[in-house]
Amino acid sequence: MISNRSSNSAARDATAVECDRICESEYSDTNVIVRFLVRDDERQSQVVYALLRGAEDRRETFLVTVPVLLETLWVLDSVYNIDRSHVVGALDALLQVPTLEFEAADAVRAFVSAARVTDFDLPDLLIGHGAQSCGSESVLTFDKRAARSSLFELIRTL
Repeated sequence: MISNRSSNSAARDATAVECDRICESEYSDTNVIVRFLVRDDERQSQVVYALLRGAEDRRETFLVTVPVLLETLWVLDSVYNIDRSHVVGALDALLQVPTLEFEAADAVRAFVSAARVTDFDLPDLLIGHGAQSCGSESVLTFDKRAARSSLFELIRTL
């Protein structure tokens, strides 16, 4: 749940324009991004690379949504045990791929920058920066560790 919604209509207007633009893109699922990054299935990896090359030739893009990035973070950590610095580096590299377009791209870039200098949980950081990009001042949470970040507000229990 996002709290303290600011009255920043410019952020909401920019989000609406972004939604209209990205709805015209092909969407990418987590497994496509994971194949691209870890290359654990040679045949599928080659298909992904061919899709991206073809999209580049046609000047098309594939959309990577925030939920896909969240799931990618989980898969790289939980399934592949890839350490944090490599995960952050991989996401930074993804941002440079011309055929990948990112939902809330500014928030994703802010997330990558913050992830390099803090030890906050990566999914929490992404959620917080995503909420901030939508004009929210903070995300309500019961997570005391996340609440150490200015992106979150701790819900106090009685």
